Amino acid sequence: QVQVVESGGGLVQAGGSLRLSCTASGLAFGTTAMGWFRQAPGKEREEVSCISWHSFTTYYTDSVKGRFTISRDNAKNTAYLQMNSLKPEDTAMYFCAARAGSRCSPEYNYVIWGQGTQVTVSS
Repeated sequence: QVQVVESGGGLVQAGGSLRLSCTASGLAFGTTAMGWFRQAPGKEREEVSCISWHSFTTYYTDSVKGRFTISRDNAKNTAYLQMNSLKPEDTAMYFCAARAGSRCSPEYNYVIWGQGTQVTVSS
């Protein structure tokens, strides 16, 4: 069964940190670009970050640059999102997704999605 499963969400105070994990199974994780998305109530889903298969290329949306770090461990089929200096506006459901290719490029759609993990940042 092809799937990705997120974990690590929770409730944290503003200024705190969380690390999200995304464990994949049933896919060629080592050659697949991975991404993190978030969706807050009443807002559209936005791409937060992406990492290429070899970790050489990463992407961050402007609002998280300098605070979030994406990484991956291909030996563990797991991608991570380290979130520091969290703000109340980071509150959202966070989703992991796998692209249909190895690079963070629009030519490769996101094709496998997880169920999400909730992140709530209190002020």
